[in-house]
Amino acid sequence: MIKEDNQYAVRVDDKTGDIDELVRLHEMGKKQQKARKNISMELLRKMDKRAAKTRRILYLTKISIATIVAAIFAIQFLLPIVLTISNSFMTSAEIASNYGTVFAINSNGGKVYISEKVNLKFIPDMVSFSQYATVLFKSPEYLLKFWNSVVLVGPIVLFQLIVATLASYGFARYTGKVRAVIFFSYVILMLMPYQVTLVPNYLVSDWLKILDTYWAIWLPGIFSPFAVFLLTKFMKRIPTSMIEAAQIDGAGEWQIYRRICLPLCKGAICSAAILVFIDYWNMVEQPLILLADGEKHPLSVFLSKINSGEVGLAFAVATIYMVPTLLVFLYGEEYLVDGITYQGGVKG
Repeated sequence: MIKEDNQYAVRVDDKTGDIDELVRLHEMGKKQQKARKNISMELLRKMDKRAAKTRRILYLTKISIATIVAAIFAIQFLLPIVLTISNSFMTSAEIASNYGTVFAINSNGGKVYISEKVNLKFIPDMVSFSQYATVLFKSPEYLLKFWNSVVLVGPIVLFQLIVATLASYGFARYTGKVRAVIFFSYVILMLMPYQVTLVPNYLVSDWLKILDTYWAIWLPGIFSPFAVFLLTKFMKRIPTSMIEAAQIDGAGEWQIYRRICLPLCKGAICSAAILVFIDYWNMVEQPLILLADGEKHPLSVFLSKINSGEVGLAFAVATIYMVPTLLVFLYGEEYLVDGITYQGGVKG
């Protein structure tokens, strides 16, 4: 009996040992799985870091390539401006030696075929202000043409913005079929190039007896549809709740227009002013067709008529001609950005 009990005890001990062994192996397996999981997670983290680093490198590479390409195009666009400004400080003899073949004329008064390479120089051998002295002090006709440009463009910009703000306020505030038809007509007129409407403008100016006067340039410019279209799209983004709150407080249409719409549209108005100024400052066709008197032509037309013996003066006049547009853009750059980023008082 004791023997059997001893045998049973041995068998029990053997089974207990087997269970402990199984438990131990199971624990070891769990530890190995946990270790493998930790290793896998660590590998995944490393792979994610490498992938993120690779993506960052690729992104920076794309940005660098895009920046380089944009810089190349920017330099190419700026080269004519830099060339004009730098050549305006050259002497007449140096300009003739560099570009004489371009402006040479044969015995019959025609242009000479260029068989030599033109020497484009960005740095003058000797800085000279003689061209500017001639333009500003010795030849008043250049300044006369400059002030003709100011007289033609200034009223167009001022009164076009006045008309555009009033018209765009009406288009933005009211709806209906008549309003839709009129605004659609504005869009069609805006899409047409000015050359298409040049003949009708000439005929209307002739009928109104304003040909060869500044009014022939002013009237079509003042009622140009571009600023109306731009400001209408902007005023439509003004929150209706602001206008309704003003109406509840007893504000009329004029007060809403003056105290709400105009301040909120300040960026868009400045943007329109800059674009309109640049457009009409560079006009050529309108004065040539509508102004028969050459004394009334702006500087943009006069630049193309400078003869071959005044190439140096052409560079100086072109430089002076660029100054107002550069100043307007630099002064209004902040407003131009505000007009793009802000939409009716709500930041986009």
